Amino acid sequence: MAKFALGCLGIIVILFVILLIGGCGAYNGLVRLSQDVDSKWAEVQTQYQRRMDLIPNLVNTVSGAANFEKSTLVEITNARASVGQVKIDPNSAPTDPAKLAEYQDAQNRLGGALSRLLVVVERYPDLKANANFLGLQAELEGTENRISVARKNFNDSTQAYDTSIKSFPAVLFAGAMGFPYKPYFEATAGAEKPPTVNFNFGGATPAPTP
Repeated sequence: MAKFALGCLGIIVILFVILLIGGCGAYNGLVRLSQDVDSKWAEVQTQYQRRMDLIPNLVNTVSGAANFEKSTLVEITNARASVGQVKIDPNSAPTDPAKLAEYQDAQNRLGGALSRLLVVVERYPDLKANANFLGLQAELEGTENRISVARKNFNDSTQAYDTSIKSFPAVLFAGAMGFPYKPYFEATAGAEKPPTVNFNFGGATPAPTP
């Protein structure tokens, strides 16, 4: 009987050690995955900030055109301000789906306002031949491409992390150890490709994309 008890105890100890080693490995893996998500999130924020920084110069250049539609500029200015009102950590990926959705909605409105600006510019030949404006548009196109790539990388990284916290043995301790679910960017119409920005105005050669 004593030998049986000792045998059972030995088996329990071995299982405990295996679980402990597996748990430590899973924990370390979650740390790496979480840090990767945060890194990808910081890159998303960097690219969105790059777009934000382009807007004042773009608006100033466009507003210099005679009789330019002021309502379009007001829309962009308001959309840019609404983005700034969404408080979100630039270095730590959000864990609140509602907060990320609010942030995404604000960025989508800004992107839509910029797209409408480019449509309006078609009616202003002087702007379409303005080298400074063409250069800003080229920078905007490059930024939109970077945003698209950064968002995809963020979603891929988040998917790997969320899959891990739901897998054994991490599922046993992930929540208690500070590894919550992290939301994705939701797909929107046309999200599979960046917005189209046409630079070839009447044969004009656009400035190179940085």
